Amino acid sequence: MTITFEETTDDPGLEIHDSIEQRRLHLETARTVRPEVIDPHGFCFPVDRACRFVTDELVLDQTCSVTVHDGTGRTERSLNVGDRIELEDRAQFVGLSGPIKLYCRLDSTGVIDVGQTSIRIALERAVPIELGARSPHDRPAATITTPPDLDSIVEAVSAMPSALKTTSPERTWPTLRGHPPLIELGDDLEIPDPINPPDSDVELVVPPAYEAVFQAAPLAFFLGATVRLGETPRLETPRFERSLVTRGTIEDDVAHLLKRFFFLDCLIRTEGIFQYDLHERSVLEDDLPFDLAEAYAASLPERLERFLEVPYERLEPYLPRWPLTAHVPSEAETVELLPFVVNELGIVRGARGRMTTVSEIDTASAGLVRSTSGTRAPSTFDADSSFVVPDVVDESIEHAWFGDRIPRRASKATVDAYRNQLDRDERSESIDILLVCNDARMLDEHDLLDGAYGNRKALPFEVHSEFGVSTDRLADLLASGDYDFLHYIGHATEDGIRCPDGDLDVRTLESVDLGVFFLNACRSYEQGLALTRRGAFGGVSTYTDVDNEDAVEAGETMARLLNRGFPLRGALEIARQNGKLGDQYLIVGDGSADIAQSDGGAPSIIELDRYDDGSLGFACRSYSTKEYKLGSATASNLASVSDRHLTPGHAPVATVSEDEIQEYLTWTKLPVQVDGTLHWNDGIGYLSSD
Repeated sequence: MTITFEETTDDPGLEIHDSIEQRRLHLETARTVRPEVIDPHGFCFPVDRACRFVTDELVLDQTCSVTVHDGTGRTERSLNVGDRIELEDRAQFVGLSGPIKLYCRLDSTGVIDVGQTSIRIALERAVPIELGARSPHDRPAATITTPPDLDSIVEAVSAMPSALKTTSPERTWPTLRGHPPLIELGDDLEIPDPINPPDSDVELVVPPAYEAVFQAAPLAFFLGATVRLGETPRLETPRFERSLVTRGTIEDDVAHLLKRFFFLDCLIRTEGIFQYDLHERSVLEDDLPFDLAEAYAASLPERLERFLEVPYERLEPYLPRWPLTAHVPSEAETVELLPFVVNELGIVRGARGRMTTVSEIDTASAGLVRSTSGTRAPSTFDADSSFVVPDVVDESIEHAWFGDRIPRRASKATVDAYRNQLDRDERSESIDILLVCNDARMLDEHDLLDGAYGNRKALPFEVHSEFGVSTDRLADLLASGDYDFLHYIGHATEDGIRCPDGDLDVRTLESVDLGVFFLNACRSYEQGLALTRRGAFGGVSTYTDVDNEDAVEAGETMARLLNRGFPLRGALEIARQNGKLGDQYLIVGDGSADIAQSDGGAPSIIELDRYDDGSLGFACRSYSTKEYKLGSATASNLASVSDRHLTPGHAPVATVSEDEIQEYLTWTKLPVQVDGTLHWNDGIGYLSSD
C-alpha cells in the first residue's frame, strides 16, 4: 500500500507517507494518537487509505488549499490565509489539498484557523476523527492491445476516456481525470472488460491517417468522445457540427478547441460541488453570453454549443499555460505513447520542424569550457548531423520531441521514461541524492550544491557526495544505488561519462536504479538518453559545449528549484530566463518528473517590481506538478491579494506595500524575481538587505 499512517511521539501526531511518490505530511496533535486503519470506501471522496484516531486538535505545518464540505461532500466554503471559521455540531469534511490529498471527517464544534505557515483545527472536545488520504500516483487501470491498422487504433483511442471519473465540468479537476489505459501494439484488438468509455453524444470525425487520429486523441479524451474515420473532419453532436479545419489544420483546430472547452469548464465548475473564487471567472463572467449556473446544469452538447459562441481571442489572455505539446511521428508505434501525453491533456502535433546543424548552435563564446584540457573542446558531433527546431515552440511550457534527431528549443522525450515511472516501487523513507564531482577544478559547484539540496526541515533528505569516481564505482552507483536524483559535475562525451580511469558508457549497463538526473557536463546528451532507456524517469543533459561559469550558475539554480518542488520543465525554464544559458541544456525523458514536493500548493515564483512611490507590483507564477496538474487552482497566500488562478498560470499584478511584502517573505520561501533578477528568499530581512 503506497499510503501509510504512523504515529509520532517527539512531535505528537501522525505522519502520512506516500512511499512511491516520496510525499509526506505531518499532522500535529495535542497528545500522542494511535491510528486505526479503516475502510476507505466510507468516504464520499476518492481516497486510497483511511484511519481513525481521537484528538481535539490537528495542526498541518504547511499551507495548502482548505475546503469545508457538508456530510454529503458538497463544498460549503473555501478558506484563504487569515480566515477563521467555526465548525458546527454536525458531520462535516475538511479537505486539505497538499502533496497528499487529505479529508478529515469530524462531528464536533470547533474552529479552523488558516495562518501563513500552518493550518489549525481546534475542537471543543476530543472526538474520533476519520482521516482519508489519496496519493497523486496514478496508474492506468488496464492495457489495450491493438493491431497497427487504423480502424483498430481508432477503437483503442476511443476507449481512453474510460479513465474519466465524470463528464461534468468537474473533470477539469486533475483528481477526476484518471490515467488513460495503456495501449500496446499486438496481433488482435483487445479491450479488457474494466475499460468502459462513458456514454457520449460527441464524436470527432477525422481523415483516415495516423496523424489525424493522434492529434484528435487529447480532445476526444477530455470530451469523452468517440473517434471515427471520415473524409470531412468535424466535431459532431446532436445539437451542432463544427469543422475541424477552420484554422487550416486539424492540429490547430483541436488545440484551440481543447483549450477553449477546458478553460470554460474550469469557470463553470465553480457553480458545482466545489465552489470558490477564481480570478479568471471574475474578469470574464460579465462578458460571457451565458449564465454560468445554467451552463453548469446543461448537457455536454449544450455546453459545447454555448462555449463556441465566445470569441477565442477574448479567452486567450486568461488561458492557463499549457504544460505540454508533444511532437510525434505519424506511425503506428506512436499509439503506445499517446496515453502518457493524454494524461497531461498534452497537445499533439506532427514531428515537423526546421533542420539545422551543429555549426548553427550558439555555444559559449569565451571562458573555461567543461573539457578535459581546460580549454574549448570541439564537439564530436558530425558537422553535418541534423538537429531540428519544431515548427511550433511557443504554446506550452514544454515541447516534447518524440521524433528522430536532436531537438532544439524542445525536450527529447522517450516513452521509456514514462513507462519507468509506472514500474516505480516503494522507495526509502528519505529522498536520496547523489552528488558526483569528477573534476577537482569544479569543487566550487559541489560546495554550492551541498547547501542547496536537503535544506528543508520538513522533508528527510539524504545527500551523498563522491569525488573522483571510477567507472566501476559509477556503474555500481547507477545500477544499484537506489538514488532518487543524480547530480553529476564533470565531463562527458557522446560515448561516456568521464571518470579518472576512462569513460563509462551508460549504454553498456543493463539497467539503472535512478529517478531524475542532471548531467552538468559538456555533450552529455547521449548518456542522458541512455539513462532514460535503462530505467530513469528524466533529467537534463547538454548536446554541446558549456561555459564553466555558466554551468556552475545553472547547477545551483536547478538544484535550488528542484529542491523546492519544481518539475524539470519548470526548473529549466526559470533557469534559462534568469541566467546565461542558451538552448544547449535540454530535458531528456519526462519533463514532468521531479524529486520533491512543494511546501504547499503548486510550486511558484514570486515576481516583484519596485515602483517610484515605494510600493511594489506583486504577481505569482505557478507551475503544474504530478499532484497539481493542469486545472488545479493556486493562490499566493498574501492576505491582501485575491489571486487564486488556474495552474499552470500567472496571477494578475497587484500593488502592495513594502511592509506587506516583508512580512510575506518572512514566512514564505518561494524564489523571488525582483525587477527581473532572480533571488533566493531566505526569509527575514530579505528586502531590507538589498
